[in-house]
Amino acid sequence: MDNGIKLYVVVPCYNEEAVLPETSKRMLDLFDTMKRDGLICEDSRIVFVDDGSKDKTWSTIDSLAKAYPEIAGIKLARNAGHQNALFGGLMTVKHDCDCAISIDADLQDDINVIPEMVKHYIDGYDVVYGVRNKRDTDTFFKRTTAVGFYKLMQFMGVNIIFNHADYRLMSKRALNALSDFPERNMFLRGMVPLVGYRSTSVYYDRNERFAGESKYPLKKMLSFAFDGITSFSISPIRMISALGAIVCVIAVIMAVYALVEKLMGNTGAGWASLMMSIWFIGGVQLLSVGLIGEYIGKMYKEVKRRPRYIVEAYVNETDSKERSEEVTENV
Repeated sequence: MDNGIKLYVVVPCYNEEAVLPETSKRMLDLFDTMKRDGLICEDSRIVFVDDGSKDKTWSTIDSLAKAYPEIAGIKLARNAGHQNALFGGLMTVKHDCDCAISIDADLQDDINVIPEMVKHYIDGYDVVYGVRNKRDTDTFFKRTTAVGFYKLMQFMGVNIIFNHADYRLMSKRALNALSDFPERNMFLRGMVPLVGYRSTSVYYDRNERFAGESKYPLKKMLSFAFDGITSFSISPIRMISALGAIVCVIAVIMAVYALVEKLMGNTGAGWASLMMSIWFIGGVQLLSVGLIGEYIGKMYKEVKRRPRYIVEAYVNETDSKERSEEVTENV
């Protein structure tokens, strides 16, 4: 530890050309400070992962890597999605580092807690979660839905860290353990706690996005949340079974009530109640079939075992390029 640990910071990028120069500048300044303090060694790297961007993200990464030896780049052959791009970057660097930190490129997560993360690693923690202190920078809608999502996930029995996204440190052995998870439906916030090694958290205030636009509009956020729930919990299926049982009980009660009313001669036309019952039962059935279909669709993706990502190019790599075939074939 006298010369510092070998730290890799993995940064997934999708159409981030506007923010990359500032992100790299701040990260390089932080690296210089950590090297002077003896926390990290000279071979530490900042690894940008281009997730099939449509703008000049890759050419920006290429230029930065040629200008600074601390910066490396990985280019995916197509847009694999944030979780797959992040996983691909981590799996590419896990052989080369003592630990790796994942962080988004938009500078919303406070990089100044990275030294604290590294100190926790030195103290023996394999996973260090970056957790937000508060959500003052979020809109009321986003704050409410985010809190509701975490509470719903916990209600569903998913072990998830409240107010933690994908800002975390993982040791080499934690990364190796994560590589043993074979699923294609990636939800790293739920997968990492399953590794089970010693963990702790650091807390920070989230900043405004430095530049560019959010890559998670409402539609993507809802899709991400739904993927997380259906990838880590079968509670929705059980809830459908419970709902079905409740509806059956109600149906029996209504049948008895209708028979009694019929025998007493109090029945009327009943068109409205009949239509409401048909539409209600039909809606429940369609919703149930759709949710079950979602689980079947996930199983369909799993059994095909297609690669989560394919690496097209590297820039300024260490010994990762020698493992490019391993990365693309064994995922």
